[in-house]
Amino acid sequence: MIHELADVRTSYVGENTDIWQYVIVLPKARIGSNCNINCHCFIENDVVIGNNVTIKSGVYVWDGLRIQDNVFIGPNVTFSNDLFPRSKMHDHPLVSTIIREGVSIGAGSVIVAGIMIGQYALIGAGSVVTKSIGNNELWYGNPARFHGYVCNCGFKLDDTLKCQECGRKYALYNGSLEEIKN
Repeated sequence: MIHELADVRTSYVGENTDIWQYVIVLPKARIGSNCNINCHCFIENDVVIGNNVTIKSGVYVWDGLRIQDNVFIGPNVTFSNDLFPRSKMHDHPLVSTIIREGVSIGAGSVIVAGIMIGQYALIGAGSVVTKSIGNNELWYGNPARFHGYVCNCGFKLDDTLKCQECGRKYALYNGSLEEIKN
């Protein structure tokens, strides 16, 4: 469903994606299936949004942003794509930011350009993220700091790296969290 008050110029919108009123999508943007783009959002040209992505109200998705599947972006999250912003000076390249599968970014967070947020990471509301974040890591604050690990289901892992909600177990291998499969 594309709301009649949305201005969607791209033909790359997947099936069962809802785009609400006052959303602007430029012609070269690519949006996957089963997404929910809430009102008052702007999506620029060089953007790729995966499947099952939720983008809440007031989010602007700038050129260079890559959002993989099953990502949640809370209201008023701010992305940037320019490490040297100056009005009318475009002689330097814009940088890409990658949001991996399953990431959740809390309301009002700021994501600085050129970083990667790893799979299933969780960014707390109001955080200012200035560097890349690993898989399943929990970060929050200003500036955002590491505060532990979260399960793929979204709950914080205990000290043994087990999820008390769903029972999944994890282990650290070479500084990266990996699920232990039985």
